[in-house]
Amino acid sequence: MTPSSGYRKAVVLLSGGLDSYTAAAIAKGEGFDLYALTVWYGQRHSIELDAARQVASSLGVVTHREMSVDLASFGGSALTGQGEVPKDRSIALDQKSDEIPATYVPARNTILLSLALAWAESIGSYDLVIGVNALDYSGYPDCRPEYISAFERLASVATRAGVGGNHFRVRAPLLEMDKADIVREGCRLGLDYGLTHSCYEPLRDNSPCGRCDSCQLRAKGFAEAGLPDPLVF
Repeated sequence: MTPSSGYRKAVVLLSGGLDSYTAAAIAKGEGFDLYALTVWYGQRHSIELDAARQVASSLGVVTHREMSVDLASFGGSALTGQGEVPKDRSIALDQKSDEIPATYVPARNTILLSLALAWAESIGSYDLVIGVNALDYSGYPDCRPEYISAFERLASVATRAGVGGNHFRVRAPLLEMDKADIVREGCRLGLDYGLTHSCYEPLRDNSPCGRCDSCQLRAKGFAEAGLPDPLVF
């Protein structure tokens, strides 16, 4: 896709999941031309990368870039193969706990946003889009409003564009939305959630396990929105 006339560029982190798809669609609706970045960081499976390609195509992004950063070599997360992915945790639906689950990947969002920032600066973009959520989430520290604000401050002093007076903005349109609100917004935008993938540890036929934190939060969102999940049905 070629950029539109009078366009604004935004680099969006596109994982292939429900949240990043919705965040990207919101940015597109606000008039941004999307430059999608998908990072293979050593996840247990590559299904979400296939989903990201489908989502990028459906969004009509200007370009979709894929990168590899081997965070699995550091360990420290069930998502990169260290330990088992937690299943059937009540904590997945209880955000009052301070527990950070085993699926937290050390510094993942900081690394991914830094890559997005580098690309954005190189193409003259000052907007980064990420689908983090601070209400219905698994307890990750890099999904909170204070983290987003801190990264914006970092971008202002860590880049040539920033010290030159340009303001980088990390757009996190889902930050204050619960999963049901996200699902409703995506359906309002006409998104096909059947293209997405959310499960941390899918079954052999690539279907969602239905038991990990991500599956439970996704199911909770669709149930509270009163809508069927096309990935399941």
